[in-house]
Amino acid sequence: MDKDGSAQQIDFLWFFPTNGDVRFFGNADGARKVDNRYLREMAVGLDRLGYFGALLPTGNFCEDSLVVASSLATHTERMRFLIALRPGSVVPAEAARQSASLDRLTKGRLLLNVVSGGVAGDMEADGNFLSHDERYIQSAEFLDIWRRMMRGEVVTSTGKHYSCKNAQLMYPSVQRPYPPLYIGGASPAGRDLAVNQCDVYLTWGEPPAMVAETIADVRRRAAAVGREMRFGIRLHFIVRDTDEEAWSAAERLIEKVPDHVIEAAQKKLRQADAEGQKRLLALHGGDKKRLEISPNLWAGVGLVRAGAATTLVGSPQTVAARIREYMSLGIDSIIGSGYPHMEESYRVAEMLFPLLPIRKPSSVAENELPESFATAGTIGLRLPEQAPVPTAKAS
Repeated sequence: MDKDGSAQQIDFLWFFPTNGDVRFFGNADGARKVDNRYLREMAVGLDRLGYFGALLPTGNFCEDSLVVASSLATHTERMRFLIALRPGSVVPAEAARQSASLDRLTKGRLLLNVVSGGVAGDMEADGNFLSHDERYIQSAEFLDIWRRMMRGEVVTSTGKHYSCKNAQLMYPSVQRPYPPLYIGGASPAGRDLAVNQCDVYLTWGEPPAMVAETIADVRRRAAAVGREMRFGIRLHFIVRDTDEEAWSAAERLIEKVPDHVIEAAQKKLRQADAEGQKRLLALHGGDKKRLEISPNLWAGVGLVRAGAATTLVGSPQTVAARIREYMSLGIDSIIGSGYPHMEESYRVAEMLFPLLPIRKPSSVAENELPESFATAGTIGLRLPEQAPVPTAKAS
C-alpha cells in the first residue's frame, strides 16, 4: 500500500527502437529499418494500449530523442515521452528552453532521463573527455542551472564547467516546477547526483536481492539530504502462453549469434566505465550456460547488447509474480522492451497488464498552458538591467 493507504500502482513504459528492430540477435533475418512511419505506428499502439509512456534511447548509435519525440507527439494523446537530458552535450539554458517547449507543446507529457555517461567511446565522440566522477560534477552544475531556470529564476552562475549570466526562460513548462527527472547510475557519484537533484532512480534488471540493496542505499542517501525517491527498473520481456513457450522464444532470439560476435561484444562492453554495466557483466561473464541469473530472469540479451541486458521470461502469471516481487521492494515504474518491439508491446499489454495494477495515463488535452514568466508586453524585448524607464515629456 502507498502512504495514503491506496493500492500501489505501477507506471509501465515501453521503448522506441530508434536504431532499428530485430527478430534475432546477430542475424539480419527479419531485421527492420526504423523510420518515422514505423515509430509512429508504435506510438499510436502504445498510446491505445495504455502504456504510461516510452523511453527514447540516446547516443551516437540512434536517432536523436528530442527530434523523434517531437515528430511523434502529435499522433498521441496520453502517453509520455522519456527523452534524454545530456549534460556535456548541450548547455543548460538551451536544454531548459527545449524541455519547457516540448512539455508545453505536448500539454505536460514530457519525462526526462538524465544521462551522464554512455557506452565506451560515446562521450569522447561528443567531445566530452571528462573522467567518470568528473562527469557527475559537471552534471550537478548543469542541473542546478537547469532546475533554477525551470522554476522561473533569472540565473547568474559561475562554475567549473558551466557559467551563465541572467539566464531566463520566457515560457514555463506545464509540469511544475519541471518535468520529472529520471536517472540511472550505480556508482556512488551517480547515486549522490540522483538523490540531490532527481526524482526517479532507475536500476538495471538485476536479481531482486541486488535491487533491494540498491534501493536501501539510495533511500539512505536521500534521507541524509531530506529527500525521498521513487524507483524504476529497466527490463526486457518475453511473455508467452506458457513458461515453456517463453523459454523457447528466448533461445531462438540468440540461436543465430556466432561465438565470435559474442566475444567481440563482451570485449567492448568490458571497456565501459559505467558501474552498472560492470555489475551486469559480472552476473554471467558472457557464458551461455549461466544466463538464468535469477528465477525467470535471463541475461541472454546482455551477450551482445549494451545497457539493458536482462529479460523476464515466462507466462503472464509467472512474469506478473516476478514483477510483484520488485514492486514489494519499492519499484513503481517499469521501462520494458522486447524483440521485435511492436509485437512484444502488444503481448505485454494484452497478456500481462490485466494481472497488474497498471496506472493508466490520464488525458492531458485539457491542461492549460501557464502564463509566460515575463511581464506582459516584454516578450522579445530585453532591456538592460538598471536601464532607466522612459517617461513621456510634457507637451
